[in-house]
Amino acid sequence: MASTYTGLGTQLMTTGEKAGTWGTLTNTNWNISEQIAGGYTAQALNTTGATTLSVNDGTAGATLAHRVIKLTAALAGNVTVTIPLDVQTFYIILNGTTNDYSVEFKYVSGSGSSVTWASGDRGTKIIYATADDATNPNIVDATSAFVTATSTTTLTNKTLTSPKIGTAILDTNGLQLALVTATGSAVNEFTIANAAAGAGPTLSATGDDTNVPINITPKGTGDVFINPPTSGSLIVSGTSTQAGKIVLQADTDDSGSFVASFQPGVLTESTAYILPLADAGTSGDALTSNASGTLSWTTISGGTSWQSVTTGTTVTTVAGSGYPINTTSNVCTATLPAGTVGDEVSFIDYARTFDSNNLTVASNGSEKIYASTDNLTNAVEGAAFTLVYVDATQGWLLKDK
Repeated sequence: MASTYTGLGTQLMTTGEKAGTWGTLTNTNWNISEQIAGGYTAQALNTTGATTLSVNDGTAGATLAHRVIKLTAALAGNVTVTIPLDVQTFYIILNGTTNDYSVEFKYVSGSGSSVTWASGDRGTKIIYATADDATNPNIVDATSAFVTATSTTTLTNKTLTSPKIGTAILDTNGLQLALVTATGSAVNEFTIANAAAGAGPTLSATGDDTNVPINITPKGTGDVFINPPTSGSLIVSGTSTQAGKIVLQADTDDSGSFVASFQPGVLTESTAYILPLADAGTSGDALTSNASGTLSWTTISGGTSWQSVTTGTTVTTVAGSGYPINTTSNVCTATLPAGTVGDEVSFIDYARTFDSNNLTVASNGSEKIYASTDNLTNAVEGAAFTLVYVDATQGWLLKDK
């Protein structure tokens, strides 16, 4: 009798006395067997809820009669894929769905184990349906077992020779962990060194130049995090000739580019500096320490902030400021601020005309100047003086004359 052949070489009967009876049944079984051995199919899932896969008795083409299955759908929620309780075989399944929802592969009922792709996991799994119990059979993820065995025998105290340059190192879900690439001279190396118990591994770079940096460039615009263990610190170590240093560089296309570096001096003891939680409340505040490493913002007193020349008939002053007063054309009244112990306000005769057009200094409300609520009048040509607030009894006193 004449025959045809499948893509994998299985012989099918096409003519002869039994072609339409047992020959047809035999050909169907051959097709089912070939699909189970290595067939591939794509299965569209329901976007939410469950998708039930079944076996079509005596008919080729059922999803579960294929070895490799790709699950597809634009998911709108977490979904499950169920199979009959008596299915016993293994599958290679790719989660080809989109949107970040989980996909669970399980028996249609019972309390046996199942296999789940977590939200965002687009990996390929090798799954074994055991049919090991009539009501509560288990489904096993065999992928992790294969990967664990490979990792233990290949990477423990051994040199990684594969994958080659330009190929990726994948995790247990088939997702890319690292991509090995090379540019320029092949003599430059990045080394991960193991260590004895009690010490940690080290990363280092070696090459044909004594100045070989290690460059970490994130993909896209994401941040780079360095996460310490439960207890521990991020330490920039030093050597006998070089202290640990952190360098901040400006934008490379900035014409005024600068480099700011931070490194410790010679300290007699280790100090942990604790920064304040918020920015300074007043412009010009400085960081000060409490001698135990706790830093805080402090308004620095001392020094005089001289203002522009006053030519008007009145001016309201601010503590810590100095005022050149020009009375060439008119007298001037300067009102002091509300006093706080240590506040200072300074005045100077700008045009040497206080004798002809006097400067009057007024207190703030009921506060005092030399224990009096009266104003202070200066009629001395070329006068320059400073008032300092001492307390509520005396109020403002002359610091100098």
